[in-house]
Amino acid sequence: MKCIVGLGNPGAKYANTRHNIGFLAVDALAKEHGIKLTESKFKAVFGTGMMKGERVLLVKPLTYMNLSGEAVRPLLDFYKIAVEDVLVIYDDLDLPLEKMRLRSKGSAGGHNGVKSLIQHLGTQDIKRLKLGVGRPPAPIQVIDWVLMPFAKSEQVTLQHVLADSVNIATDFIDTPFLALMNRYN
Repeated sequence: MKCIVGLGNPGAKYANTRHNIGFLAVDALAKEHGIKLTESKFKAVFGTGMMKGERVLLVKPLTYMNLSGEAVRPLLDFYKIAVEDVLVIYDDLDLPLEKMRLRSKGSAGGHNGVKSLIQHLGTQDIKRLKLGVGRPPAPIQVIDWVLMPFAKSEQVTLQHVLADSVNIATDFIDTPFLALMNRYN
């Protein structure tokens, strides 16, 4: 079984913000594959379904970004999913909106959601899909930027990014990760 986790913050206030691009990607993936995210326990909303003939768990932690690991660890334990079968999707300030990058491991790079995952999963070897949200223009502070909704002028690009993230996450199911990185990076 594979697990795809989108990072974000719960609640309508944060729904379409840059920090929630991971949630948006998981929602797009769930829609594409007809997986309903209706289960709610372990501090997460999630659903299971089939993708490319394999059972998949799609997860959106409800702990707020900084505590994401508190939701993911119990789900992996309950479903007996190994860390190497997990893909985490989240926002990256160092990439512009139209860019994305796959990584097989690494530090949190200042991202508190990833820091929490590393802490609770006990490893930096977490496969990830980083979706660019860009750096804020002056004088906007980073915290304000990531909690701002995407501008109307960014909506077309955002939809392309989400469509590409669906393709990447779908290919994650049956493609060796190195081949996936070579294909999409």
